[in-house]
Amino acid sequence: MVEKSMLKAIGGAAIFVLAILVLEYLQLKFNGFEKFLTGKSKIVINNGQLDTKQLKKLRLTADQLEMRLQNAGISTIKDVKTATIEPNGQLGYELQEDAKPLTVGDFKQLMELYMASLSQTPVSAQDLHNKVLSNLSSDIFEEINHDSKPNPKYLQ
Repeated sequence: MVEKSMLKAIGGAAIFVLAILVLEYLQLKFNGFEKFLTGKSKIVINNGQLDTKQLKKLRLTADQLEMRLQNAGISTIKDVKTATIEPNGQLGYELQEDAKPLTVGDFKQLMELYMASLSQTPVSAQDLHNKVLSNLSSDIFEEINHDSKPNPKYLQ
């Protein structure tokens, strides 16, 4: 790439860029070529069980894997349904059903079921509904606004 002639240097850089573009195109079109160049994911945890053979092939210890899991916010291996080491070295994982966090969609479904079960007893459901609405509409700074004590001088 380093030449005295500017034309030879540009030509070498152009060939290099063209080779990269061709390899990227081939990876995109042919799965086998992609597997050959970049590799594929390796499963290291399956149904909460470590695959020690795969860890040995990857030259990865159980402690190193646990460290990666802890960095991802996972405290125990049994919480993991499957975990893979991706070709770029990143950890990919899927949690067990009981270990998955609650999503907004799950919460909405639970609230709909709960409200439907409460609607079978109309009096208590209405009281609960009124309490929820009053809590939502209340001023969260109510204690601060109605406080009669003056602020200390050093805070003003």
